[in-house]
Amino acid sequence: MTRIRPLDREEMPEFEDLFIDAEDRGREVPNLLRVLARKPTILKALRELRRVTIAEGRVSKELKNMVAQVSSLSAGCNYCAAHNAGFAIDMGILPEKEDQIWNYETSELFCEAERAALRLAQNAVQSPNAVTDEDFVQLRQFFDDEQIVELLSVIGVFGFYNRVNDTLATKLELHPKSVAEKYLGDQGWVVGKHE
Repeated sequence: MTRIRPLDREEMPEFEDLFIDAEDRGREVPNLLRVLARKPTILKALRELRRVTIAEGRVSKELKNMVAQVSSLSAGCNYCAAHNAGFAIDMGILPEKEDQIWNYETSELFCEAERAALRLAQNAVQSPNAVTDEDFVQLRQFFDDEQIVELLSVIGVFGFYNRVNDTLATKLELHPKSVAEKYLGDQGWVVGKHE
């Protein structure tokens, strides 16, 4: 059960664009955004931060999305992992690759650059942080400092989302739930507290 009630559409008129966009895509406005709308300046700032973090840069959106998924899965936030699985499918990631995201170390569907980035994502969210110098040696074979900052920014933004969603037990919407059940269920994903 969500610990803070998401606002209804009529309670957040300044964010009508969220509802129009969701309707255009045949989706729901994520409950997290409807909770954060209680503090409009925070929601506006986070939307912009997420936009510039995930936006096309020198690291592809596909890889950034996979980094967000692995960091969320590693942090135990099944809400964010489900949403990122939905985004991945929407952006055209191969279903077979999505199905193997948690097996990135051994699956032939992932290249060495992806493995290095996903290893960073998995290790960075551990407590204590498990990133090693060797992780950076491997990263630097494929990414320069600017690209590493892009990857770390995705991990950081989703660290915020992971903590908030897990703390609130944010209820997961139908579309990301169905995608996660299909692609992440065999990898141990469960809706858990986000039911």
